[in-house]
Formats: sequence, structure tokens, C-alpha cells
Amino acid sequence: MRLIIIRHGDPDYVNDSLTPRGRREAEALGRYLKDIPIDKAYVSPLGRAALTAELGLAHKDLVPEMKPWLREFSPLIDRPDSPGRKHIVWDWLPEDWTAEPLFFDKDHWCDVPVMREGHVREEYEWVRDGIDTLLEEHGYRRNGLIYESVRPNHDTVALFCHLGVSYVILSHLLNVSTMVLWHGFSTAPTSIISVYTEERRPGKVSFRVNSFGAVPHLEREGIEPSKRARYVECFGDDETGFEKSFK
Repeated sequence: MRLIIIRHGDPDYVNDSLTPRGRREAEALGRYLKDIPIDKAYVSPLGRAALTAELGLAHKDLVPEMKPWLREFSPLIDRPDSPGRKHIVWDWLPEDWTAEPLFFDKDHWCDVPVMREGHVREEYEWVRDGIDTLLEEHGYRRNGLIYESVRPNHDTVALFCHLGVSYVILSHLLNVSTMVLWHGFSTAPTSIISVYTEERRPGKVSFRVNSFGAVPHLEREGIEPSKRARYVECFGDDETGFEKSFK
């Protein structure tokens, strides 16, 4: 089984839609996916992901099924650098989150007090249970840290969603701390993460990332990937950093 996780196009957050650039990205994605077999698709309920799915599947006879848990991972917390002001949970400064050893622990990163206060574990478990239910419907049942192949297959399943929640899904499939993925990786709008099942012994399955943040659809059409969720390379940068991508 192949799971492809697709981030929405360059977002217009105010209107929960896509910018003109994001629409061009999603249209290019659609032309690329036209030749990629997809057996089933699922989509976040948010507008920017829904429009990306609509344009991305425009050349296919395939209607995505909406899954509420695919929405952006949204708990708000009080970050150490700005107490009293709520921040999205997956955006910390490196010197703050790395100072807490529990953030590197796959089982206990949610147990840090600021995470408990933001009810992060509850939302994490909602997403975890959602992806496990979906995978079981497609033939793979969670058993401890791996999966059992109840109905092994070569299907391709697409998820149209968001950066934050995609890393939550990956952290569960790969058994690693979500904080490490949130702060160590970045995927451009409409980029594709490909994850395959690996069944080297009968019935025993793990998931392996085959490609991460791929943008072949943008490359072949000469579209520069957006820098959303990628911050400045050097302090004081303007041209290549996050703020520039909003202009």
C-alpha cells in the first residue's frame, strides 16, 4: 500500500482558501496526478485543503471523502518566549523546545505541562485513532508499534491535508516524537510525502517514507515552491525567508 500525503496549496488563511499562487500550484498538481493511479482519496474539511483536492483531482473520476481529523492540528499553547499569548502548538523557537528532554520522547512529549494545559494529547489521540481506523479499513491493523496485514494490497491512498497534522500522522506511523518532526522538517505547499508499507515477514508491516516533500509537478512547470513554513536562513534575511513568502 502506498500512502501519499499532500499539503494544501499556498494558503489564503484569512478566507481559508488559496492565493492565486496556490491555485496555480494545485492546478499543476492536478496535471501531475492525472497519470498517478489513486484508488481512494480523503480530505480535510478546511477550505484550502478542499480546494487543493478539487484541483488536484480535477482530471480523475474520484471524489475525496472528508475526514474531520485531517484538519490542521490546532491546539494553542503559551510558549515560553511569550507567556500569556496563545501560539499554535507546532511553532516553537529552537532554544526553547530543545531545552525540554521530554519533547524527544515519543511517548511523553505531550506530558510537558504547557502541552497538558493546551489539551494537545487529546487532539493527538484523535488524529492517531483516525489514521489507524482508516488504515484498518484499507487492510492494515495496528498492533503495538507495527501493523498486521489483514488484507495486503498495492492500493494508493491520498490524504489532502496540512503541514502540522501530516507530521502528527507520520510520527505515529514511524513511532517518533511529533515535536522532532514539526521542528526538523518542512514541506512546501502542494508537496507530496510518499509512504509505503513494508512487509518483510508475513503479516508484519511497518511504514517507510520513500520520498519527502517532493514537488515534481512544480519543477516540471517551472514554478518555484512557496516558502510557507520555512523561516529565514540567516537572522535579518528578507528575500529568502518566511515573511517574504507572504508578499
